[in-house]
Amino acid sequence: MRIFATAGGFGAILLWSTTIAVARSLSEQLGPVTAAAAVYSVAGTVSLARLVGCDANRRQIRQLPRNYLIGCGTLFIAYMLFLYLAIGLATDREQVLEIGLLNYLWPALTLLLSVTLLRKAATLLLFPGTVLAVLGVILVLTHGTDVSWRSFVHNVETNPAAYSLGLAAAVAWALYSVLACKWAGGSTTGGVEIFLSVTAVVLLLICLGVHEPRAWSVRSIAEAVFLGMATYVAYGLWDTAMRTGNLVLVAAGSYMTPLFSTIASCLYLAIVPGPSLWLGCGMLIAGSLLSWLSVSDGVSIRLAQQAHTPDARSSRR
Repeated sequence: MRIFATAGGFGAILLWSTTIAVARSLSEQLGPVTAAAAVYSVAGTVSLARLVGCDANRRQIRQLPRNYLIGCGTLFIAYMLFLYLAIGLATDREQVLEIGLLNYLWPALTLLLSVTLLRKAATLLLFPGTVLAVLGVILVLTHGTDVSWRSFVHNVETNPAAYSLGLAAAVAWALYSVLACKWAGGSTTGGVEIFLSVTAVVLLLICLGVHEPRAWSVRSIAEAVFLGMATYVAYGLWDTAMRTGNLVLVAAGSYMTPLFSTIASCLYLAIVPGPSLWLGCGMLIAGSLLSWLSVSDGVSIRLAQQAHTPDARSSRR
C-alpha cells in the first residue's frame, strides 16, 4: 500500500507539471481568479458527484480526525487563495515569475517541517541539499531571464502584499503536506473531495466581486475542464501519498516539479529553453538527492501515524 501511495505522489507531481502552462494560458483569457474558480468548479463538481454516489466514502470521511478535516482543510483552501491572489496582485510578468519562485519553496519547507513536526532525523546534508535545489528552482523557472537580487528586493518593496501571499502559499502547502501525514497518517481515505468542493464555493464567491476579461471560448472551456480533472486526480494522489506513502521521498522528488513545468511550458507555449534549464536540472537532481539522503527514517512516519490515529495504537507493523 505504501509503495502505491508513494507512486501516486510522483503521479501528482507529473500532473501538476503538465498543467502549469495550461493554467497560464487560461488565466490570460479569463483572469487569474475566474480561471481558478472555473478549474475548481470542475474539480469540486466531480468531488461532490463521487461523494453523493459512494456511501462507503462518506462513512470513511466522517471517521477522519477532526483536526485533519478542519486544520488541513483550512490550509488547503488558504493555499489556493494565497497563490491565485498573489498572481492576481502581480503588476507584471516579472513579478509573477518571482512569486512563482517563492511558491516553489514548499518542497524545501516540507522536508524541513518533517524534521521538526514529524521528528525525522536529519544530517548536515539537508542544508546544502536545500540550498542547491532552491538555486536549481531559480535557474529553471527564470530560464535565462534577468531576475537579479536587486530587482527582487525592489519588487518586494513595491508590492509587499503579492510577495507576502506568495510566501504564505508555500508555507501553507508545506504545512498541509506534513500535517496530513501527522493527523491522518494511515487513514484509508482523505478529505480532498470536501476540500476541493469548499474551495470551489469560496473562489466562486470571490469571483462575483472581481472584474476580469472572461473571454470564454471553446479553448478556454477545454482548458478549464482539463485542469479541473487534473486537479482532482493530482490532489487526491498527493493527499494519499502524504498520509500513507513515503513523505520524505515524495517531497524530495517534488523538487523536480519546476523543471517538468518549464519543459511543459516550453512545449505548450513555444518557448525556447536556454542553457540555464539544463544547469538547473542538474542542480535540482543533486539537491533532491542530498535532501532525501539527509532526512532518515530513524523515527519513521509510521510511528508518527501510530501516535495520532485511533486504530494504530493497537497494532504495529
